[in-house]
Amino acid sequence: MLGTVAPLRHANDITVDGYRFLADTTELTAKVMMPSPSFAHYRGGRDVVDPAIYPDMDEFFADLAAVYRDEIMALAAAGCRYVQLDEVHFTFFCDPALREALIARGDDPDTLAKTYTRLINECIAGRPNDMAITVHLCRGNYRSGWVAQGGYEPIAEQMFNELEVDGFFLEYDDDRAGDFQPLRFLPPGKTAVLGMVTTKSGDMETGDGLKRRLDEAAQFAPLDQLALSPQCGFASSTHGNDISEDAQWAKLELIVATARAVWG
Repeated sequence: MLGTVAPLRHANDITVDGYRFLADTTELTAKVMMPSPSFAHYRGGRDVVDPAIYPDMDEFFADLAAVYRDEIMALAAAGCRYVQLDEVHFTFFCDPALREALIARGDDPDTLAKTYTRLINECIAGRPNDMAITVHLCRGNYRSGWVAQGGYEPIAEQMFNELEVDGFFLEYDDDRAGDFQPLRFLPPGKTAVLGMVTTKSGDMETGDGLKRRLDEAAQFAPLDQLALSPQCGFASSTHGNDISEDAQWAKLELIVATARAVWG
């Protein structure tokens, strides 16, 4: 259960225009990570979409979803069976200050969360049945920094139940993420990967500490629907984070050892 959704699948033997792709490269599951489609809208809202081209925002979102569907189906044709969407903005809907900023520019955070949920579902519609789709809810990671804070409660019920994905990578490395109670909304068949090991510093967690926190989380969602991972990547840009390479390897080794002890 090392930060994965269900057992690892082997890359399929798929041929595209006479060429074999992933199946020739690896027998392990290759994960492709993509920015969520919300990146094309959130930062500026209506102001970043030319009204002369898209007087109707529904047309903009429909075209955006079509671009993502084409890309995901192309990845599927090349043998990819695991796509992760990096969804930063859902965590912004949990932050009171960022919610107020949205309201000030004329957007309703709750309405926007529903819009992005529909958008993601349209982006991944038609994917192969054996392709896993997950979303990572990032709170900011640039050079060990952060942007959003606040527990997942404002979005948890809708997100867990209405997003048609297989799993969620949730950052839980410090108090900014709140408690585990929102996990009570996690429905059967979906996995919550808990990012309890920080990538922002070399401060080391302990196996016993991680196990205690997993026990806390299991009070709200079945343990077999939970997994363990780093909080985010060890670098969100070429600048890297404030952490040494040795510390990165140590943290990964800790995650592997803890996952094996908990899930076998």
